[in-house]
Amino acid sequence: MSYPVTFSHFAFAYGRPESGAILKAEPADFQVTEQLAFSLTGEGEHLWVWVEKIGQNTDWVAKQIARWAGVTQKEMGVAGKKDRQAVTRQWMSIHLPGKQDPDTQSLEVPGVTILKALRHNRKLQTGGLSGNRFTLVLREITGEITDVERRLQQVAQEGIPNYFGEQRFGNDFQNLAKATALFQGQIKAPKRHQKTMYISAARSWIFNEVLSQRVQQGTWNRALPGDVFQLEGSQKWFADDGASDLAKRVTEEDIHPTGALTGRGVLPSQSEAFQLERSVLEQHSIWQAGLEKLGLKQERRALRVLPKNMTWEWLDNQTLSVSFDLPAGSYATMVMRELFVMRQED
Repeated sequence: MSYPVTFSHFAFAYGRPESGAILKAEPADFQVTEQLAFSLTGEGEHLWVWVEKIGQNTDWVAKQIARWAGVTQKEMGVAGKKDRQAVTRQWMSIHLPGKQDPDTQSLEVPGVTILKALRHNRKLQTGGLSGNRFTLVLREITGEITDVERRLQQVAQEGIPNYFGEQRFGNDFQNLAKATALFQGQIKAPKRHQKTMYISAARSWIFNEVLSQRVQQGTWNRALPGDVFQLEGSQKWFADDGASDLAKRVTEEDIHPTGALTGRGVLPSQSEAFQLERSVLEQHSIWQAGLEKLGLKQERRALRVLPKNMTWEWLDNQTLSVSFDLPAGSYATMVMRELFVMRQED
């Protein structure tokens, strides 16, 4: 198998952008704030710390906080990894049964500040957040402002294809090659986190291929016979039951068509949706066989994601600030992909 070195072969919902921009000229240009769907109790064995990090890796920061608190990595909880070249605010939990809270002011880690700390009765689980709030600054924008404004309106009103972002696949897409090597038995005893990355990359690439075909068809935001649907704001999904209002509910953004996060067993899609997904799986038989052998169950992911509370402001004719909320697991870079062709700084 060979893979492209860019995402350019994945279809764009609104056509390839004509405007260009630079993102992450500095860490403050990419700000992420985690959102929880529940309140902390204020008591319990776990100390939850609200951490702001600038230009630092999530795993590395968690290790430094564990060392500071005198606990092992297993006693730490993190919902998800956040971009390194960014300003991010996220929760981390520390299991401290019967112990006093450490002085948060005593933490001395470059680029890391604990903004607040609160007790809770449970550990923070991976994926244990409702979403993220992003504020991004795009600089040195080229192209027509009217075109950018039109695309901003489209994205805000109609959403974007819910692609997995490029970071899912590693530098130069190496996680995909590693996935193939893993499934062919060429990687012996990989570390657990590496194995997880390779498996996730393979499933995510298959999903992106399915989604790209749906975008080309114009059905990423429309019901296709045999579709499996996901409720807006929920992980619950259900198969096409022939109800007469399904197409209308998709149009009204109450439900979304989904694509395969494939594994063992039969795809839950049927008819046209099933045929499309099966054709993609047949192109990745090594991965599919490997995922089945591992016993991964069939899961689904919405083909469409709707950025919520989306606002934007032109700071000058070449600088734009954009803010929006995304559910956990969706990528801000894929929002930007529909707006601009990204350039590197000179």
